[in-house]
Amino acid sequence: MPRDTLDLHLPSLPVAGAMAVMCPGVVAFAGSGPGDVDLLTLKVLKALQEADVILYDRLVSDEIMALAHVDAILEDVGKEGFGPSMAQDEICARLVYHAKRGLKVLRLKSGDPTIFGRLDEELSACEAADVDTQILPGITAASAAVAAIGQSLTQRGRNSSVRFLTGHDMKGFADHDWAQLARPGEVAAVYMGKKSARFVQGRLLMHGADRMTPVTVVENASRADQRVLATTLDQLPADLAAANFSGPALTFLGLAPRNAIAVAAPSEIQVELA
Repeated sequence: MPRDTLDLHLPSLPVAGAMAVMCPGVVAFAGSGPGDVDLLTLKVLKALQEADVILYDRLVSDEIMALAHVDAILEDVGKEGFGPSMAQDEICARLVYHAKRGLKVLRLKSGDPTIFGRLDEELSACEAADVDTQILPGITAASAAVAAIGQSLTQRGRNSSVRFLTGHDMKGFADHDWAQLARPGEVAAVYMGKKSARFVQGRLLMHGADRMTPVTVVENASRADQRVLATTLDQLPADLAAANFSGPALTFLGLAPRNAIAVAAPSEIQVELA
């Protein structure tokens, strides 16, 4: 991790004079947030500075990893959607191995560890090995992305609930209540949904969704290279392909950016720099 190439002007937390977050032989599961270092919680920052070993995901930003203790062992255990990944069993085994050695182990995930982070599998592995655990929440991508477009996940008179879906598990998509999601005013946040955009479109249209339902895709939410695509359910697959997003993206079904005047035609697609 290129710590020495980053120009960060953040004061170090006085860990020695504060109550410690990490304990030897305990695995802390923490959320690093969506990527902006300013959205990191103070508790997770303290854990970064105290941990002996950090097993981190691919989407944890370099700026956040640069805050780790200089002597901490850093292990990249990241997974890539539909790409090369470390086996989940290996990740679980490494967590247990380090904890059994009496080290302060930090399992650092992007966003919030309780949302689509395979937390239960890793907690179960630790429990089976009689390893104590703790959970340090973080800001999830949906919160950062909806803030970026000036919207709210819920609105009185529009929707009193919101659904979080993952586009990575295509088999699980068949189990969703698409008829409910297709109703006017419904809002859903689809994590890792770039590759499943056409499938989502087809399911919703099959259940009667309006083709002009607003859809917004936010790439790299909260980061310096954040981009926002405003489109409709009808044009979602085509516009998403034209935008050529390469970073992690979150898709909002039923939400448009607050300042959007009109949705661009496919030939006039506008990807707005936030």
